[in-house]
Amino acid sequence: MPGYSGRALSRIALGCGNFGGVGSAPEFFGQGLSQDQALELMDAAWQAGLTHFDTADAYGGGRSEAAIGHWIASRGVRPQLTTKTFNPMQAGADHGLRPERIARQLRASLDRLGVDQVDLYLAHDFDPQVPLAESLGAFAQAQAEGAILGYGVSNFGAAQLTAALAAGTPQAIQNSYSLLARADEPELLPLCAERGVAYLAYSPLAGGWLTGKYRRGEPFPAGSRMTQRPEPYRALVTDRIFAALGRLQSMAADRRMSVAGLALAWLLADERVTQIVIGPGRPEHLAPASEAINHPLTAQERAEIGRAVA
Repeated sequence: MPGYSGRALSRIALGCGNFGGVGSAPEFFGQGLSQDQALELMDAAWQAGLTHFDTADAYGGGRSEAAIGHWIASRGVRPQLTTKTFNPMQAGADHGLRPERIARQLRASLDRLGVDQVDLYLAHDFDPQVPLAESLGAFAQAQAEGAILGYGVSNFGAAQLTAALAAGTPQAIQNSYSLLARADEPELLPLCAERGVAYLAYSPLAGGWLTGKYRRGEPFPAGSRMTQRPEPYRALVTDRIFAALGRLQSMAADRRMSVAGLALAWLLADERVTQIVIGPGRPEHLAPASEAINHPLTAQERAEIGRAVA
């Protein structure tokens, strides 16, 4: 895959942000999926052919990595692993991308995961308090020592990635990208293609908005992202978005696909996207990924869908 010097990245990764929490939000640590539910989901994902697990030291306050470590130890198999460090939601002095903290957090992540190396290690966000050269130097040192195969960044804009490429050699970037979140299209995706940086898309279903679960004039379903952490998605509660989702529903029905399956297929049809990270809550939520793989879109179909939901 472009930009990544380790083992080839799987096209779809299992996002583990709901294991023991709801992403990185401290107020939800200990909630989300229980360890038993997480183990069941990882079993189902592995059986479905998803062999890359994506996590972070902040997910569930470390509970996500610990659940994956338990799964690896109890199942005797080793998935590809991405983890991340630096949670800007965390209060207090001990956060950020200082080199000594990166080294400490990586050791803790490896311990929780029960492995001696991860495939990809990412800066979870941009840290304006630490020079990029220092942070990326710590990642490069970890790579030289064999603790990580590759490194990159997450939640960086085009200007920030340009600065990172001047300060080091990040091989991947993981950002939010979907039919409803396309801010990276004008600048960042072309930059990644030009500079050979692997682009990894998280939140490919826009917090559930591309599953059809949210309907105009109806309350949000209990336990959905809009009832837990709605802040990133409040701007989607508009007549324009509901109209676009209606058009997408019709296009999915014409192809005998689910809305979620079509939304994932739209991402997979973009050759600039190296990997998409899905975050199902239950084993049955893995079905759209298989649907997307089995019903690929042509470039023309992708363009038509993109215009319909623009």
